[in-house]
Order: sequence, then structure tokens, then C-alpha cells
Amino acid sequence: MGLTTLGLIHTVISLVAVFAGIYAFIRDKQIITGNTVGQIYLWGTVLTCLTGFGIFQHGGFGAPHALGVITLVVLLIAWGAGTRGWFGKSGKVVEVVSYSVTFFFHMIPAITETTTRLPVGNPLVKDREGPELQAAAGVCLVLLLIGVFLQVRRLRAGKPAGAR
Repeated sequence: MGLTTLGLIHTVISLVAVFAGIYAFIRDKQIITGNTVGQIYLWGTVLTCLTGFGIFQHGGFGAPHALGVITLVVLLIAWGAGTRGWFGKSGKVVEVVSYSVTFFFHMIPAITETTTRLPVGNPLVKDREGPELQAAAGVCLVLLLIGVFLQVRRLRAGKPAGAR
């Protein structure tokens, strides 16, 4: 299936958000919405979710749409933890972990859509529910857990974001 205009816009926005997230992890060791890269990630992720709600190439409201709703809820939790003190002393940890979880949420459809569409005419994966995609999601989950562990350890050690 080709991309609709909305699908193309959605894809471009999501790629901007993903690259901003990668850059934030490399530069700051976490997503910090108090800087430009973090703001690009945050708003790119919000727009990715919102544009995704209008894409129904695989039927009606489904798992990708539910993931968009969950992502927006986790973004709200991260924002509340970081700016409103919703979680008290644990707020910074909740904020950092939540933003990392939203990045993980980006990876699931990114891997699924890329591997089931490319190369055009002979995609790497034929079945959207296949074991290859489940394994890829598992690898992403392990990477998330490792990343979260390192981020929390860094926060508890009192190292500021971006410190070596």
C-alpha cells in the first residue's frame, strides 16, 4: 500500500521526532523538553499521534490508534511530573522514564511500517503479526529497559543531563 498525503505528512513528522529523540539521547542522555531538541521531540510526537488518528489503511480504529492515545497519556504524565510536581520527589524519574517510553512507542510502528513496506514490492516482512516483528519489538523493549536503568542510575547519582 502506498502512502496517502496524510500518511506522508505523518511519516515526515514522526521521522523528525525520532531523529530529535535520538539526538537528545546522544547529547543529553535523556529527552529534556526544556531545550529546543526536546521541544521538537515533544511536539513532533504529539503531531505524530494526532495525524495518526486520521490514518485507517488497516481498517477502523485499531492498535496503532490506541498506541497514539496511550502515547499522549504518557506524554501528559511526563509533562505533569516535570512541570507540575505530580509525583513529588519521584517526579524527575517519572518524567525521564515516561519520555523514554514514548520513544519506545515510536519504534513499534516505525519498525512495523518500514519492514512491511520496504523494499517496495518485496518487503522484508510479509506478516504484520509475524515473529520477526515480535522479536524486533522485544529487542526494542530490552534496549528501553537498559536505557531507563542507565537514566535512573544517572539521576540518582545526581549527574545533570548531558554530563559525561
